[in-house]
Amino acid sequence: MCQSLPLWAINDTTSTVREPHVLREVEVLGLKQMPVQTVLPVTRLGRAQVNELGIEAVKDIGDVVPNLYTPAYGSRMTSSIYMRGLGSRIDQAVVGLTVDGVPVMNKDAYDFDIPDIALVEVLRGAQSVLNGRNAMAGQINIHTLSPLTTRGWRASAQYGRNNDTRVNVGGYFGINDVLSASLCIDYGHSDGYFRNEYNHRRVGLENNGSARWKTVWHPTPALSLTNTAALGIARQSGYPYAQLGSDAIAYNDTCFYRRTSISDGVTLAWAGKRVVVTSLTSVQYLSDNVTLDQDFTSLDYFTLTQRRHEFTVTEDLFTKASRGNYAWLGGVFGYYRRSRMHAPVTFLDTGLRELIENRLTDINPGYPIIWDSRTFPLLSDFTTPWRGFSLYHQSSYTLGEWLFEAGLRWELESISCDYRSKADASYTIYEKKPDGTLDPYMQRKVDIDDNGHMKSTFNQLLPKIVVSRKWRNGHAYASFTKGYKSGGFNTQMFSDVLQQRVMALMGLTMAYKPKEVVSYKPEYSWNYEIGADWHNDRIGLETVVFFIDCHDQQLTMFPPGTVTGRIMTNAGRSRSFGVEFSGHWHITDDLSFNGTYGYTDARFRRYDNGRENFAGKRVPYAPAHTLFLQGLWTTPWRPAGLTTQLNLTLRGTGSIMWNDANTLSQPFYALAGGSFSFKAEKWSLKLWTENFTGTRYDTFYFQSMSRDFVQRGRPITYGATLRIHIN
Repeated sequence: MCQSLPLWAINDTTSTVREPHVLREVEVLGLKQMPVQTVLPVTRLGRAQVNELGIEAVKDIGDVVPNLYTPAYGSRMTSSIYMRGLGSRIDQAVVGLTVDGVPVMNKDAYDFDIPDIALVEVLRGAQSVLNGRNAMAGQINIHTLSPLTTRGWRASAQYGRNNDTRVNVGGYFGINDVLSASLCIDYGHSDGYFRNEYNHRRVGLENNGSARWKTVWHPTPALSLTNTAALGIARQSGYPYAQLGSDAIAYNDTCFYRRTSISDGVTLAWAGKRVVVTSLTSVQYLSDNVTLDQDFTSLDYFTLTQRRHEFTVTEDLFTKASRGNYAWLGGVFGYYRRSRMHAPVTFLDTGLRELIENRLTDINPGYPIIWDSRTFPLLSDFTTPWRGFSLYHQSSYTLGEWLFEAGLRWELESISCDYRSKADASYTIYEKKPDGTLDPYMQRKVDIDDNGHMKSTFNQLLPKIVVSRKWRNGHAYASFTKGYKSGGFNTQMFSDVLQQRVMALMGLTMAYKPKEVVSYKPEYSWNYEIGADWHNDRIGLETVVFFIDCHDQQLTMFPPGTVTGRIMTNAGRSRSFGVEFSGHWHITDDLSFNGTYGYTDARFRRYDNGRENFAGKRVPYAPAHTLFLQGLWTTPWRPAGLTTQLNLTLRGTGSIMWNDANTLSQPFYALAGGSFSFKAEKWSLKLWTENFTGTRYDTFYFQSMSRDFVQRGRPITYGATLRIHIN
């Protein structure tokens, strides 16, 4: 819970690390943390624990952290995160993410491989004062190895079931007394774990790569400059979605996801006698393409392609200081993000026949219609700029054993969207003769070219108050915070809006008003929690109790009458309360146990979609329980210079409600895993397995064409990982 009580020790005795340089303190103080110990529920995983648990991406830390759920499904664009009953499938995140201090501004880019992780830090609960928008449930900070503290070459190779392969190489060098640099290159491949029964091809095949160049320059004892440039490439084929009640994955059209991302972050930190000033600047570029068979059947209903180019610039300028019992941190943050998207939805033969032609023919059977072409593209193009500006401040005052902390952030955002929607086609009305033959009667054009501009501005004040007391072996605290998640526009709904326009031209009633589905409001929450921890040399325990009052909760849904789109809507009001437990027990120097448990009861207090009232129902996709248990037995073989380690884990999740009505769910399930490692001074070899009991479970549910689909979780996997480090 508190910084003095990590769940596991951070030190990695196998790392090649030089003695700490006096200038290392500048690098540490450049991070956005209070200059004195502050109270927060936090879980930290050091490099040794990252390697033991096989953490290679954000989605791998789910369940290890209490009440954190990071389901693996779909493509790497569907990087959903749920914490304490809050979450999001599309658009805005509820948990912020930084890598080496650089904020990842788009949730669609959260899922990527990160080689040479040095530390994972998960702050639980609203972190909006220091981290701003979309950190209303928590904040994840990932730090990679620095050339300032690491020397030599590091390499690893992994091979597992279904050609699950990963190779990375990193070099860390001191160029001269004041300049250090590193380069890390990573490649991963998987054949996937399922097959498409329609064409008998593998589903979920992946090829991913990344490169990261980091430079650290410390020209004076008070000044540090760190530049981190990263390139990421992801190529995936298919989605393993099967109809509910069947294991059959069977769809006929092409599905893939491709992403290229580039980022560069510059951190400049200056440390005076009592003050540290930091500037963190980043430039980010994202180019991706998601193409899918949106009905996920072997019939020709419709397909979707979404191609996007996005450019983002951020600047975070802050200072922190302490004097006597008083410490503070304050700053200004601004960002500009511009996205251009081309998102056509194409109706195919079956879709035209069943969704348009048959509906019109049923109204007037004597004059059936037939589309002149068996494909009908609905074209949509968007240019969406975001602009944001924030002022924030947090102060703490120590009075004996008491710590009083208060913070406030002013968040101002402007989001606009320039759109253009087009449809150009024709259909023929036929006259049905008494003998059943059809004669052409009239041809009509469908020619729509709509364009427009939308804009929304959001303004929020985000307060925070914490009171804590420490004693010899622990802390207790109570906190009150406000969390905030941005609003936005439902670009995925414009194909449906265009379809409704087509239907209106053909004499059908529109199922909904377009203005009702093209935008959604921000979500905000009031968070109350109390917690305590206790620890000694062998045992550490922590517990947290929280209550969240959430307003305008954003939910993903399919509006009435839609066949191609999904929207983010506001549910009115919900509440979430729960508990979190974490603990470690070092029975001996060689034997230890770690564990976490989270319970969340998240329910709607007010949510009526016009057809049903869901008040009292559980919020979908947020698990009620998360569980993580780990046992470590380390045996040193000193004459041989070798250490062996047995690592056994159990991860549990559930139950999870799949829909607002709570009629479909995934019961609680547990996945058993383990590894056996051989470690020497310069190398290590780990033999590992996950879900070795072969537990069957689902990680995702959705609807398309009034059909229910799920994605199964991974079956049993196993493999080996070899690591080498050379000075």
